[in-house]
Amino acid sequence: MTAPADTSRADITYAGYLSLDDLLAAQHPLSDEHDEMLFVVIHQTKELWLKQILHEVAQAQALVRAGDLVPAYKSLARVSRIQAVMTMSWDILATMTPADYLRFRGVLGSSSGFQSDQFRRFEAMLGLKDARFLKFHTERPAALAALQAAIDAPSLYDDALAQLAAAGLPVPSEVLNRDVSQPYEPSQGVEDAWLEVYRDTTRWWPLYQLAEKLVDLDDALLTWRHKHVVTVERIIGRRRGTGGTEGVAYLTETLQRRCFPELWSLRTKL
Repeated sequence: MTAPADTSRADITYAGYLSLDDLLAAQHPLSDEHDEMLFVVIHQTKELWLKQILHEVAQAQALVRAGDLVPAYKSLARVSRIQAVMTMSWDILATMTPADYLRFRGVLGSSSGFQSDQFRRFEAMLGLKDARFLKFHTERPAALAALQAAIDAPSLYDDALAQLAAAGLPVPSEVLNRDVSQPYEPSQGVEDAWLEVYRDTTRWWPLYQLAEKLVDLDDALLTWRHKHVVTVERIIGRRRGTGGTEGVAYLTETLQRRCFPELWSLRTKL
């Protein structure tokens, strides 16, 4: 005897499943300039990818906190691949010339990618905590609450350090018990603990692989930032950003940030 057909699912269409009518109606250029549509689509696409990134990092954090390091690698690897796609999208935006952009830049007002709450949540989840960005989201309570929660919660790096300690490696107690809402400060003790992992990779293989997956994320984020700098300078030169930042000068400063500083500094000592 065959089971009855699931008519509720049989009626699902491609457009319906993906809510395409809503998705494709979400582009609202404010000028009649041809290139503004590209500008909107590029940035909306980045926000969709950021939504997936946050989904994957949350999964990875849950697994790492539970001590399931190997299953976490999949989500972390997926995030790195998404970051690569986001970086490549700057090449599409770079087909817009300075003259193209300046024809509609005025309609953007003070809006800027600098204000992306999802990007700031991603940074916070990796360990780059900065409460100064909260003020940009007061008109969106849900976004503000989500960013505040990400700042207040342990980061992926905090979770990784807790697993180092759980494995018996000498992570300083002041690092494990620090106020996780504050920016992370590099620790010689943490570097020493990671050095033990890197000097005996066979013994500490799951932690070593986790560390390299974290470096992949940081590497990809730095690559994204660098391409952002180059693209912005190509299109607007050294003008101030629409959000009031110093533009290229501000973006260049962000290249110095590291989410997992000891995983970089230890390499000199191996």
